[in-house]
Amino acid sequence: MAQGIIENLISEFTKLPGIGRKTAQRLAFFILTLSEESAKDIAKAINDVKEKARFCIRCFNITDTEVCSICRDESRDRTKICIVEEPSNILVVERAKTFNGLYHVLLGSISPIDGMMPDRLKIAELVERVRGDSVAEVILATNPNTKGEMTAQYIKDTLKPFNVKVTRIAYGLPIGSDIEFADEVTLSKALEGRREM
Repeated sequence: MAQGIIENLISEFTKLPGIGRKTAQRLAFFILTLSEESAKDIAKAINDVKEKARFCIRCFNITDTEVCSICRDESRDRTKICIVEEPSNILVVERAKTFNGLYHVLLGSISPIDGMMPDRLKIAELVERVRGDSVAEVILATNPNTKGEMTAQYIKDTLKPFNVKVTRIAYGLPIGSDIEFADEVTLSKALEGRREM
């Protein structure tokens, strides 16, 4: 019987992205070693996310209130909006501690082959923000892949009628790497994004 409940937990863990059977087994046996209180805390945290998490009505970041803490923060630069594909991207940008504007989450990227067309993304809501707010710059921080590039180009074209500066994050070589190990696309983007010293 105990074997069945462990197997069930392993099976549930394998449903998580990036979790294979071995990792799921390690997690299941780790849960077994936790105190009952710690295990219940994990279960409560999962339950709370499912019950309370929602999208911010302005930027579509994850929040537990109607408007997220970033949108409510009056000290942020409201003339700049950074466009990202997923709420998790905001955490990465925030960790860099160099951007103090607002965000707009698309909740995906354009991918006709996957049935993700522009009308399924939060692009119309972005247009409304640009039209209604005093936005001076829209920074496109979509992923540096085909879908991200297609999405960035579509947004740039969509915002053309508005008096707003549209920029794209730069790509290039990671700090601490050697040029000899860079692929052609990365090196090409690094040369395109060069700046005066």
